[in-house]
Amino acid sequence: MQSTRLPLRMLLAAAAGAVSVLAIPPFSLLFLVPLAFSSLFVMVQRVSLWRGFLIGWSFGLGQFGFGISWIAESFYVDAERFGMLAIPSVAGLSAVLAFFPGLAVVLFAQFNRLTADRPLASSLLLGTCWAGAEWLRGHLLTGFPWNLAGYALVDYDALRQPAAWIGSYGLSFIAVFAGALPGAAFLAQRPARPKSLVMFGGVVLAAWSAGMFRIASDAPAAPGIDLRLVQGNVPQDEKWVPGSRERTLTRYLNLSDRPGKFDLLLWPETAFPGFLDEDAAAGRRIAGVLPDGALLLTGAPDRVETDDGTLYFNALQAYDSSGRILAGYAKHHLVPFGEYVPLSGWLPFERMTEGLGDFAPGPGPRTLALPGAPLVAAAICYEIIFPGHVIDAEARPDWIYNATNDAWFGNSIGPEQHLASARMRAVEEGLPVVRAANTGISAVIDATGAVLERLDTGTTGIIDAPLPGARAATPYSRFGDWTLLVVIATCWIFLWGITAVGARPKAHARKDKRG
Repeated sequence: MQSTRLPLRMLLAAAAGAVSVLAIPPFSLLFLVPLAFSSLFVMVQRVSLWRGFLIGWSFGLGQFGFGISWIAESFYVDAERFGMLAIPSVAGLSAVLAFFPGLAVVLFAQFNRLTADRPLASSLLLGTCWAGAEWLRGHLLTGFPWNLAGYALVDYDALRQPAAWIGSYGLSFIAVFAGALPGAAFLAQRPARPKSLVMFGGVVLAAWSAGMFRIASDAPAAPGIDLRLVQGNVPQDEKWVPGSRERTLTRYLNLSDRPGKFDLLLWPETAFPGFLDEDAAAGRRIAGVLPDGALLLTGAPDRVETDDGTLYFNALQAYDSSGRILAGYAKHHLVPFGEYVPLSGWLPFERMTEGLGDFAPGPGPRTLALPGAPLVAAAICYEIIFPGHVIDAEARPDWIYNATNDAWFGNSIGPEQHLASARMRAVEEGLPVVRAANTGISAVIDATGAVLERLDTGTTGIIDAPLPGARAATPYSRFGDWTLLVVIATCWIFLWGITAVGARPKAHARKDKRG
């Protein structure tokens, strides 16, 4: 009987995983969080470790198969070379990433033997196992913390604020714990069901209240810096075509030269498709659109000659109004197969982006000190998705600049999901995030994660806006993922306590019966 039920549970789990994607941006249907995770919670009660893994893996397959389907778009930019790999690559990556939900359920199944008779405790256990597995997904094999469960709360102002204390992984704990509570009510004995529903309301109310308290706290003063973000909207399949450099530069110059006042001009990742610091003529033309005292921050490739050959970097460079380069930053967290090929001496693959060779990683997060501007942390594209790894903790910046190029993903759901990650970094660090994207979504985000201005995907234009102010360093900014460890450890101590206490009456009952 069990063998016939397993395929059905796996199918239902895959459907629940796909439904969970509808709870995160751009859909943000919050009521689907309890539907997805309560369904999973009910299905994995009293299962063996192997069956639990298969059910959790199926949930992950549905979650990632739908949630990262946009990756296929990047393979069709150069369809002749990579188009045939689109579906197998998305399917294969989804199958690998699904290991982490499978691991979460294995841990849950192992320890749920102690809490299975206590649905409230059992749902708390699932929340901790899920958050721990997501943390592993964000760190193992360079990490891929995309579409964390907590991102279901991104579009809800108060509910996303607990990330300032416990980070996005901790927010996932809240989302999954609360999401499993209706399932706990379903499994509980009738007299105990109200407890689960009251707990569900209590968790939501507590998160909302903490968030409202943070939002209502003293708003930071703006530093008085005017920004101009330029979204050139250059299609990826045109960006590196021979002869396109002049058209691209002219487009960015014309947009930058529109009437208006600004102190910082912001161009996206690889806005200039060449080595800008080696092109004196281009530098003079850029200087011509910068008002006196204004600065440009732009993405551009960079290269350095060494004894071992030429090193190429995906870089961000700062220029003043005389065309002089002031500072630079090299991307340190590179995209596998996009910017470098892992184990290139062994794997028969080539990277998907144009260039003369693999990019080399930079030394790590860096704070740039620019004349007349607040201290800025640079994060190029993919780097913004990593909680706790965006700023230099030794030199706290006043804002984060995220230069990106999401043209690879067209009008899919990918850019909206990428924006959600940027908003969560703002909450976690207590810093505004300014995002200039080639084809969108460009945005100005304040330190609570609210989007103040945005340019949608496929739009050509500019954003003129003041730089929002920074808040005081958050607990998460100070202590990072140690806050998650404290949450998980506290929950497990509590679970150990109630299971230990719950076991004593049974022992006394057996003793009385023997007597």
